[in-house]
Amino acid sequence: MKVMVFDVGGTEIKYSVMDEGLNRTDAGSVPTPQDTQEHFLDTLYALYAPHRDEVSSIAMALPGFVDTHTGFVSNGGALLYNTGTQVGQLVRERCGCPVTLENDGKAAALAELQAGALQGCCNAAVFIIGTGVGGGIIANGQLVRGIHFTAGEYSFVNTNADEWENTGKTMACQCSTTNLLQWYRARRGLPADAPMNGRQFFDAANAGEPEALEVLERFCKAVAVQIYNLTVLLDVEKVAIGGGISKQPLLLDSLRRVYAGLFASRGDSPYMIGLPRTEIVPCHFSSEANQVGALYACLHTVGRTD
Repeated sequence: MKVMVFDVGGTEIKYSVMDEGLNRTDAGSVPTPQDTQEHFLDTLYALYAPHRDEVSSIAMALPGFVDTHTGFVSNGGALLYNTGTQVGQLVRERCGCPVTLENDGKAAALAELQAGALQGCCNAAVFIIGTGVGGGIIANGQLVRGIHFTAGEYSFVNTNADEWENTGKTMACQCSTTNLLQWYRARRGLPADAPMNGRQFFDAANAGEPEALEVLERFCKAVAVQIYNLTVLLDVEKVAIGGGISKQPLLLDSLRRVYAGLFASRGDSPYMIGLPRTEIVPCHFSSEANQVGALYACLHTVGRTD
């Protein structure tokens, strides 16, 4: 069985033909259309068409609140043109084959639970650091979607109750690669729109640039506090970090150190006694987790895997 798999992000669509053994062929990526849903559907069809005779269905991971039963997207996240539309049905009509959808963060969590860093966990979480902050929650060994399919949407978590109206005080704005780069531009006195990406930032940080290391420390504190909150709320055994910058050993090392420091900074406070400390690990599937999870969701739908 071969499936056409799409990982739709805010900036690019990654695609491949995958089989049940996770073997990938004809993998690549194209820019994600930013203008209209029609352009989006045309792009998907152009990628699917050369493989229509060899694949049995389409599996897709995409941003937003995704009803995995009906294919309805109530909030398109980074792709607002998908908001309030039957994306699954539209793709099915355009391509003429069965289509399964899954939220991108939940797809990553499913991949890590099935065959990655979270195998065997009772309670765990995936934390995807990218343009925003995606993720997924595992409870009692199962992926949690929620009745409205919004479980694990960390981007919407408010980080300061005293400034509720300030939309900058959210995880999307404080724990994302976007924000990391914004802080770095500001620290260096660069224009807000100065070209910058995660690789450039970590080149500077790995070279020991003081400004980059200062920003990284601040960023890791913001992320570590939210991992602490996840630990308190769900008693998670592991938190798997994903997204492009998760490949940087310096990020994981710094994040673990800062997370441990949260406990040390409160010293002998009796309120901290007995609180668990989670293990912070990289996603096993790294930037491919969304595609792998989308495939697993598809196989589960057709009854080919648990």
